[in-house]
Amino acid sequence: MLNNIGLPGLLLIAVVVLVLFGRGKISSLMGEVGKGITSFKRGVAEGQEEIEKAASEEAKDVTPEIDKDKA
Repeated sequence: MLNNIGLPGLLLIAVVVLVLFGRGKISSLMGEVGKGITSFKRGVAEGQEEIEKAASEEAKDVTPEIDKDKA
């Protein structure tokens, strides 16, 4: 359905949105979208760090102290 919009169709949609909402409303909306994307990226990075931290803790030496003394 949306495969055949093309550049003229996108420009028409942009003009209609601009007329309906106004420049100020659109700029504030885009600012909020940018903040949301930044927050999402930060959350993904923190999640990845937690996963790496858990994997590094899992890879620690868990040999009992008694067996370490025998070696």
